[in-house]
Amino acid sequence: MKTIILTAIFSYIIGSIPFGYLAGLTKGVDIRTLGSKNIGATNVFRNLGKKLGITTFILDMLKGVTAVVIIPCAVKYFFGAEPDLNDAYVAITGAICVLLGHSFPFTLNFKGGKGVATGLGLAIGLAPIAALSGFALWAIIFRASGYVSLASIIAAAYVAIGSWFIDYASADSYIIPIVISFLAALVIIKHRTNIQRLMNGNENRFSFKKDK
Repeated sequence: MKTIILTAIFSYIIGSIPFGYLAGLTKGVDIRTLGSKNIGATNVFRNLGKKLGITTFILDMLKGVTAVVIIPCAVKYFFGAEPDLNDAYVAITGAICVLLGHSFPFTLNFKGGKGVATGLGLAIGLAPIAALSGFALWAIIFRASGYVSLASIIAAAYVAIGSWFIDYASADSYIIPIVISFLAALVIIKHRTNIQRLMNGNENRFSFKKDK
């Protein structure tokens, strides 16, 4: 139980680091007052430029990888592994808590990002084949449509389904695909305003030129 609790705490703290917000501070602005007012990499890219946007995406993605790979290993190493503790449950704990931290960070009054980059990172750690092919699908849809939100929603759904039929098709336990599906649903729910704009036909397409 100690391993689970410590993994949960550290993962939530890592998830609550608002890299997009910190990127804005390097330019003397609050990213929450610009563009879509989101702290995610897309809004950073649009308003603060390519370099900070890509940096934010990578750092947010690494939060997910850290929570499901590095933190569980570090906790077990420094605090002692518990006998008969299933490693999958520790990784799942990290995945859930890091995404909750990113989406509802205590550092920003529990108002965070939509979890796409962080979700990709934790998916890479839990279901790498589905995650990487999902990222390729995201790139194709984004390239074809210009909509980051549409690509993110479809990719999240694909990773959830792919985890069942690709990475864990012959698994004895389906706890990880269940959790991935739950987290993908959370990412999609966080895009509900984007979904409404897509349905109304007034969602903004992404431009590689910084908004003026």
